[in-house]
Amino acid sequence: MRLRDAVATFRGHRVPNLNLIGRRNWWFALSGSIILLSLVGLFVRGLNFSIEFTGGSQLQFQDRSGADVQQFQSIMARFGLPDARVDIVGGQNCPTGCVQIRAKSLTELGLTPTVSPTASATPTAGASATPTAGASATPSTSPSAIASPTPTASGSQLPGTLRGDQLRAALAGAARISPNEINEQDVGPTFGKTISRKMLIGLIVFLVLVTLYITMRFEWKMAIGALVALAHDLIITAGVYALVGREVTPETVIAILTILGYSLYDTVVIFDKVKENTESLASVARDTYSGVVNMSLNQTLMRSVNTSLVVLLPIGSLLLFGGQTLKDFAFALFVGVASGTYSSIFVAAPVLALLKEREPRFQQIRARAQQRASRPGLRAVSRPAPSAAAPDDRELEPAGTVAAVPGRAGASGQAGRQRPAGGGKKKKGRSQGKPKRRRR
Repeated sequence: MRLRDAVATFRGHRVPNLNLIGRRNWWFALSGSIILLSLVGLFVRGLNFSIEFTGGSQLQFQDRSGADVQQFQSIMARFGLPDARVDIVGGQNCPTGCVQIRAKSLTELGLTPTVSPTASATPTAGASATPTAGASATPSTSPSAIASPTPTASGSQLPGTLRGDQLRAALAGAARISPNEINEQDVGPTFGKTISRKMLIGLIVFLVLVTLYITMRFEWKMAIGALVALAHDLIITAGVYALVGREVTPETVIAILTILGYSLYDTVVIFDKVKENTESLASVARDTYSGVVNMSLNQTLMRSVNTSLVVLLPIGSLLLFGGQTLKDFAFALFVGVASGTYSSIFVAAPVLALLKEREPRFQQIRARAQQRASRPGLRAVSRPAPSAAAPDDRELEPAGTVAAVPGRAGASGQAGRQRPAGGGKKKKGRSQGKPKRRRR
């Protein structure tokens, strides 16, 4: 394809002619490979749920030192919490910015180690003479040697006996605040279970309504194609989260439900075009049902691609330049929109064509089309070049087939008859033929 044709196709001035349905086995193999890889990620690595689902601690305090996110993350990693989520948020109560940290419960960090890095034992010996005054003054000396090991640490040790207290003190020192100014809140796993249960209920209701709508608007085989595409998008999105180890938050749940609606919208647009084109029985008889579906895909291809690009551009901006919360939301949207565009074109429509081609009437149409394709075509015979002897290459028709033209001699087959001499005038008198009978 030339560059000019590619630009015209991209702008919608030219309809592409791609054999998308004919290569459906390729698309099914590609989708199957990606789904298999996603399932391996889900069952081997698993999803990284946030504290809303597993429970943990949420710390929030004011940052007066202007430290960035990396400094607080390094402190959390030093205390064995490298997966802690650190955000810097603003608000009326935080003119210089507030730090919000989500991690597992600090009580699970354990106690402070009892052995310090460096310790020295210093024995002290002393002798004391204790005079006792009584009825009889008897001086007595009692030597006492007291050896007491006194550990002295050369390095600085954070106060407290729990590692959670040490962590709070380290965060307060980095933010230049008091440890008492850190607001800590424990989040139990009950909140996450409630979110998961409501998400599951919402997903089931959504799928039931989608199935009923597409069945009533189109047909049940189109509903099956749409459901296969939705399952394709769900598995791939969850698998990508498991493979990259990204944290699953409530924002992720909202994004997944959003991308399901977008994927369904693109699928319905394609199905509507398929229904419009298949209403012509002549087109179906000429191109078969799969051919009409392929034509519909080509007609709506650039619309789907351009719509997806318009959606992916702002999502990509949020993914690159947004905050941590926006990045989680944008990542799920980006993966889901890209997967939804692919499934609408390369999964939903081929599944529909595969199901419809199993109907007896469409099998007969395909059989007749294959018979027409197997027949030898008519060969074009080239005519010889006209010569000087025969300048006119038209075929001559038999004489008997020429129609008689009134007023022309010889047109009726009497060309051999000659006119009498004398200028063509008859002589007066008795004719040369049969004599006339007299009337009595």
